Order: sequence, then C-alpha cells, then structure tokens
Amino acid sequence: MRGQIVKILSNLYFVNVDGIVYECHSRGVFRNKKITPVVGDYCIIDEKDKYILEILPRKNYLVRPLVANIDQGLIVTSLKVPDFSTNLLDKLLLIMEINKIKPIICITKEDLVDDNTKKEIKKIMDYYIKIGYKVYYNYELNDIKKIFKDKTTVFTGQTGAGKSSLFNKLDPSLNFDTGEVSIALGRGKHTTRFVELISLFDGKLVDTPGFSNIDLSVYSKETIRDGFIEFSNYSCKYKDCMHINEDISFCSIKKAVDDGEILQSRYDNYIKFLNDDKTT
Repeated sequence: MRGQIVKILSNLYFVNVDGIVYECHSRGVFRNKKITPVVGDYCIIDEKDKYILEILPRKNYLVRPLVANIDQGLIVTSLKVPDFSTNLLDKLLLIMEINKIKPIICITKEDLVDDNTKKEIKKIMDYYIKIGYKVYYNYELNDIKKIFKDKTTVFTGQTGAGKSSLFNKLDPSLNFDTGEVSIALGRGKHTTRFVELISLFDGKLVDTPGFSNIDLSVYSKETIRDGFIEFSNYSCKYKDCMHINEDISFCSIKKAVDDGEILQSRYDNYIKFLNDDKTT
C-alpha cells in the first residue's frame, strides 16, 4: 500500500494511507542503503506487519528540518522581538529557491513597531513583491488560508516570530503551544518539538522546529548566485560573472545595485553568504 509519513516518534513512523494512519517500523535495509525515512516521504508499506518496504523518489529534501516533498514554504518574519532580519529572510528564501520550494513571506508583530519603521518595512516588502514573492501580514487570515489548498506547506522563520500563534489564529482547534521571547537573547524558545504533517484547508501543513543552523557551505557559489532570483533579469558581459570583483561597467548586477534597482541589503547578504559561510 502507498502512503505518506506524517509523523516520526523515535523509531516509530506514522504513515497515512487514504485517511488511515498506520504505526510502522522501517526495514533494516534502509540503514544499509543509508536511506533515512523522513516526514513527507511517500512510501510503500506492509499494512499487515506494519513495515515500511520502500521509500519512493522525492521531489525535494531538506536536512534541517528533516522533511521531504514540499511545495511551498511560509516564512514567518517578525518585525520586533525578535527584530526583523533581512539576513535571515534572504537565507531562508535562498534555501527554498535552491530546493525548488515556492517561498511566501508572512510578516508578524507589526503592532510593535512605530510608523516610521512600518514605512521602511513596506519599502523593503514592496521590493520582494516586485521580484515575484508573495507577502502577507498575519492579520490577513482569509488570504493566508487560501494558499494551502492542494499544497504541502512548510512553516518556518525566526524562533519566537509567532508561528504557533499564527497557527492558532488560522485554526483554533490546532491549539499549538506558544513560547515567550527571551529579552536578553532577543529570540524565542522552540515550541515545536518534532516535525509533523497536518491536514489543513484542503492541503497539508508541515510544522517544524525551525530551520536551525543553516549551512550554506554545502552549496557552490554558483548555486547561491542563481538562488537570488532577480539576478536572472540582468545580463553581464561575462556569463560566469559572480557580481563581486568585476568592474561595474561589465557587471549589470553591480550597476543595478548602484542604480537602486536591486535592494542593497539583498546584494550585501549575497556577498555575506558567499564569504562568511566559506562556500566552495
């Protein structure tokens, strides 16, 4: 029988087959083949003996969190407590682009910032909208509900940004725990303890503990460059241009940054991702 892993607790795999959840174990052959079943995996099970027999091919796969076969990702981004970070936002957008996951941005805690900050954030979000990303605010609940239909969506973002609170507003029956934010550290405590796939609004939701310790060193410089989607709108003189040390007269990306067409923080983060993470 074909099903999908919706939750993993210790060595027990919960597999949904046409609405019926089977508690299964995995075969030892998976360890020999270095295959790790993860939430989101489609699989073949022996429903009688409760064993996973085969993991079917994945369309994508994330390491942190361990999850597979994701269509889109809702990046929950706080404006205050914890403070808004273009670096983290761009890193999450990059990870999703690399893994062929459609990113969607959701802004929370707008009520905690002043009007000037709201205007600055709006300018930044207008840029993300311009380059093709959808942006919602956490009070636009009816619009957010519509994105789930027929999709598998992963929620992620800063710890303490309000993911669990947003869950509960979307569907109070979910009743997720919400955590306080440490004033000293400026970040929240993890309230999600494990990865789980949940049915929601005619789609599937993956609640995760967050994208922790994102490591970009596993990606080539070219992969990181190509993950900045707006770069593809420009043509440099040299096809292998990395948009770093090249003269501005040869690099259309550097010129676009200089002209204000590309957001300065996006370009700055691009440089940081290439250099700080010691990419190959």
